[in-house]
Amino acid sequence: MNLEKRGDHNFQCAENEDEFRCLYDEPSSLVKQKCLPELDEHCRNFIAHSPFLCMGTADDDGAADVTPRGDAPGFVRIIDNKTLLIPDRLGNNRLDSMSNLVRNPQVGLIFFVPGVDETLRVNGLGKVVVKSNLLEDSAVNGKSPNAGILVKVQEAFLQCAKALKRSKLWSDDYRISRGKLPSLGQMLADQTDTEMTVDRLDELIDEAYRERLY
Repeated sequence: MNLEKRGDHNFQCAENEDEFRCLYDEPSSLVKQKCLPELDEHCRNFIAHSPFLCMGTADDDGAADVTPRGDAPGFVRIIDNKTLLIPDRLGNNRLDSMSNLVRNPQVGLIFFVPGVDETLRVNGLGKVVVKSNLLEDSAVNGKSPNAGILVKVQEAFLQCAKALKRSKLWSDDYRISRGKLPSLGQMLADQTDTEMTVDRLDELIDEAYRERLY
């Protein structure tokens, strides 16, 4: 064990897998068996109903990043049992995920369906697609995405509901009023040296939400 101190707190950190594996039971045979090498009917149905996913990528040095992706259910195109296409909608133009994928194709996805506490995890290899009829077919309001992410599925499995039940994600138990957090404009003004006022930043953000989702 590696002992570390942060502030007033001490941490014993594992240096190998055995040092934390011993704290847990062995995964059941059912847990081991549920990991599939491709999408089955249930996985495809889950993806077809999902309007939101999180995508994990890493660069060639292993620096990790997770981004949210969302649109109407069915926005992720199921090409076959081993292949997905995720259209890249307008965002902040950092292009973190796609920049990572051209260096390191490993990608992890977790799909959510509102009102359903279970999730779907998909891991595989990703490529950046810059031209395809499927990009044109993914147009919204007459605007096709500039690019997409083609995912070759290597494993897929359903995740139990414990995390979402503990977080009560789909209920109002932990919902807060928006006013309990500063506006995005206020937070950006505090975090950067922009000369724009908070009101102007919030105005531009609201305009982008109204007019530049696609």
